[in-house]
Amino acid sequence: MCGIVGMVGTLVDGGMLATMRDAMAHRGPDGAGLWLSPDRRVGLGHRRLSIVDLAETAGQPMANEDGGIVVTFNGEIYNHLELRRELLAAGHVFRADHADTEVLVHGYEQWGFDGLLDRLSGMFAFALWDAGRRRLLLARDRVGIKPLYFTRIDGTFAFASEIKALLAHPRLVRDVCAPALWHTLSFLTPPAPLTLFDGVFKLPAGHVLEVDEAGGMTARRWWRAGPGRGEAAPSGLSGPARRDFFVQGIRARLEAAVSSHLAADVPVGAFLSGGVDSSTLVALMSRLAGGRVNTFTVGFSDHTHLNELDWAERVADHFGADHHQVTIAGPDMELYLDRLIHSQDEPIADWVCIPLHFVSTLVRQAGVKVVQVGEGADELFGGYPSWMTWLDLHHRAWGPWRKWLPAPLRALAGEVAALASWARPDLASRLDIVRRAAEPDGELFWGGAVSLWDGPKRALIPDPQPCHGSEAAADLVECGLLPESWLSPDSAAVPAVLMAEFDRDHPGADQLTRMTQAELRLRLPELLLMRVDKITMAQSIEARVPFLDHGLVEFALGIPQADKLDGGAKALLKQAVRGLLPDDIIDRPKMGFGAPMAQWLRGEFGRRVESEIMASSLLDRFGFSKKAVAAMIDDHRRGRRDCSLPIWVLYNTVAWHRQWIGDAPRGRRLGGCCG
Repeated sequence: MCGIVGMVGTLVDGGMLATMRDAMAHRGPDGAGLWLSPDRRVGLGHRRLSIVDLAETAGQPMANEDGGIVVTFNGEIYNHLELRRELLAAGHVFRADHADTEVLVHGYEQWGFDGLLDRLSGMFAFALWDAGRRRLLLARDRVGIKPLYFTRIDGTFAFASEIKALLAHPRLVRDVCAPALWHTLSFLTPPAPLTLFDGVFKLPAGHVLEVDEAGGMTARRWWRAGPGRGEAAPSGLSGPARRDFFVQGIRARLEAAVSSHLAADVPVGAFLSGGVDSSTLVALMSRLAGGRVNTFTVGFSDHTHLNELDWAERVADHFGADHHQVTIAGPDMELYLDRLIHSQDEPIADWVCIPLHFVSTLVRQAGVKVVQVGEGADELFGGYPSWMTWLDLHHRAWGPWRKWLPAPLRALAGEVAALASWARPDLASRLDIVRRAAEPDGELFWGGAVSLWDGPKRALIPDPQPCHGSEAAADLVECGLLPESWLSPDSAAVPAVLMAEFDRDHPGADQLTRMTQAELRLRLPELLLMRVDKITMAQSIEARVPFLDHGLVEFALGIPQADKLDGGAKALLKQAVRGLLPDDIIDRPKMGFGAPMAQWLRGEFGRRVESEIMASSLLDRFGFSKKAVAAMIDDHRRGRRDCSLPIWVLYNTVAWHRQWIGDAPRGRRLGGCCG
């Protein structure tokens, strides 16, 4: 796990590139590397967190024998030893003992870029410079476990693992991207390729970006999630035999994933909540690792009703783990907030970042460098209770409404609902469903965490600025990375585009599979996995996600809704681990990993948040109704309705603006992405 940075274009200043690289030294405190091409038109940098092959010969950037192929790499390739054997047999010469990075160099020579990517099993974001073809290739792993950002600075293409590395360049102009702001208010973070920084973008999951010497960009998706990629149930298989096929398939792939994710030359531990997902990882790690597993959990001393400490301790005792725990309270959270904003780069407005920071600190203090975490299991196997509500609503109301009610009547109902939401903010989210149902490409489900639907958002921002797109955004529209409709203030365009693409590839897919696809394209890579990456890496530890091993993902996506939910939420996964875990762990109600933000915002901390929000120049600049914002905060404080999520999103956004942009940033262009 590391931090990568690079520039292609005009003469690269090696000192400046080193400064940018070292702005994210926390991602790689064990070493640093820098490479400049002979003509100094290309520079690559690297910060190293030594996990696999700790020797200096495994340092980066790494080149082939003649220096014509150079790679800087962030992540882990779990099948690198298997690929290495194949490449050795083909005559390639390796210099490092067992560095996974070197597989990228020789794999590209042997199989080409697409052939290399198809063979990789792991989490990664890397850049490869091909001097012979004078091109830079950037790739992000299938589900977006590792981030990769890029921009242009004075005509030079630059990229990095974190935005703060790009911001270290003094000629990068900082400003707000308006469409990203609108979408953040809905999705808690901007959808890729947008970021809240105007002109700074992130490569979407499963994508490749090719940059030529002149700076021209070509983008494509190299991996698409969906049914049909994994092994399907044999035709004619039914009843218990069909269910057993799925159960055994899940168990086998999960065991293989956990085993491969244990590969390291440093200690590997696990986050443990005591729920099914994390407990499964600990159970398999205990069986496969051949020693005591270090486990880590976090709780709250001021709101103990959210704690799962006893369950986590019970699981740790059952499997003989070395267990560590920490408890926090509101004052701890407040002391951490400035560092949180700095670590996130841009808002990742999920309050889980707070307990995640404290448990990550605990991991580092214990001398553990790698942890396995349970992200992805709920998305793959229908584990969220709220999903059952969405599925029921789709079956009983959304589907029949869209099918049988004439379009003019739906449109009229949508207009009435939009007007009613202004008068009844407590019902605005429900009324927005009626409004969305009236739209030809409307989507019921936007993801597992939506702060504000478009209707309620317009109550806070009655007259959003028109946005025509900056030159940088136009380049991304032209190369196919950025849908033009996403430059509007209407966030409904985001799920509409994503699901239209999926429906073209997989017509007739069931609703649960469509919901999983929506999460794989937006919330999972840009919120859940981004929070894990940014917060753990701030403590110089590597987080691995076995449930998102692509073999397991592809198999799970091929399981139809009827089979996946036969027996209730997460039924197949629970059956797959039955006998591995105690039954009371499997059968206990899901609690979820969270924080008492609703309660904290009703106390003195809520007054601090209100003060900072209302004082921010961001509100005036982008047309927020301060009256509506104040009413929302007051409604939450008085318990009229739970507005904790939109308040937290708005607070994260104004705190980000204060820290990274400021009220009068020097040399700032007005208008953000609006040009």
